[in-house]
Amino acid sequence: MKDKLVNKIEEDALLREVVEDVKNEQFQQWWNKYGIFVIIGVALVLTITISFESIKNWQIKKHQEVSDAYSVALSLQNQGRLDESLEIYNTLAKKSSGIYADISKLQIAAIYTEQDKFDDAMLIIEKLAKEGDFSQIRNIAILKLASYKLDKNAPADEISELLKPLVSDEVNSPMAHELMAMLYVRENDKTKALAEYEKIQYSMSAPDNMKARAQDMMGILSE
Repeated sequence: MKDKLVNKIEEDALLREVVEDVKNEQFQQWWNKYGIFVIIGVALVLTITISFESIKNWQIKKHQEVSDAYSVALSLQNQGRLDESLEIYNTLAKKSSGIYADISKLQIAAIYTEQDKFDDAMLIIEKLAKEGDFSQIRNIAILKLASYKLDKNAPADEISELLKPLVSDEVNSPMAHELMAMLYVRENDKTKALAEYEKIQYSMSAPDNMKARAQDMMGILSE
C-alpha cells in the first residue's frame, strides 16, 4: 500500500513536471511569435504617458506665462504706461489663444478709447462681438458696441438688433434693458422706455445702483 502511494506521488510529480515543461514550451513559442508586439505595446504606452505628462506640463507652464504677461500689462495700464501695456496686449492677442487673447483685445479697445482712437477701438469691439471665442466676452463686446452706437446716434433698429439676444440673458439682461431704455428715451418713446426701466426694477440680477438709476428715470419720465 505504501509503495503504491509513493509511486502515485512520483507519477503526479512527473505529470506536473511534464505539464510545466509543456506550458513553458508553449509560452516560449508564443513569446517567440508575439513577444516583440508586447515590447512595442509597452513602449508605446510608456511613450504616450510620458508625452501626455510633457504636454500637460507645457500647457500649465504656457498658461502661467500668459497669465503673468497679462498681469504685467494690466499693471502698466493702471500706471498710465499705455504704450508699454499695448505692446504686451497686442502680443497676447496675436500669439496666445483662449480667454486671455479675447480679454487682451478688450483692453486694447479700452486704451484706444482712452486715447480718443474711437474708430480703431470699435473695429476691435465689432470683431469681438462677432467672432469672440467666449460667449461672455462676446456679450461684453456687444454691450460696448451698442453703447458706442447709441452715443453716435446710429439707427434705432441697428442698436435694438444688437441688444435683442441679450435681453433674455440672465447675466447681461439688466445692462441690455438699460441701453434699450436709453434708446427709447432718445427716440422720445416714453412708454417703451418706462417698460424697460420697470424690467430692471424687477430683475433679480440687476445691481442696486442700476435699480436706483432706473427708479430715478421712471420718476422723470412719469412727470
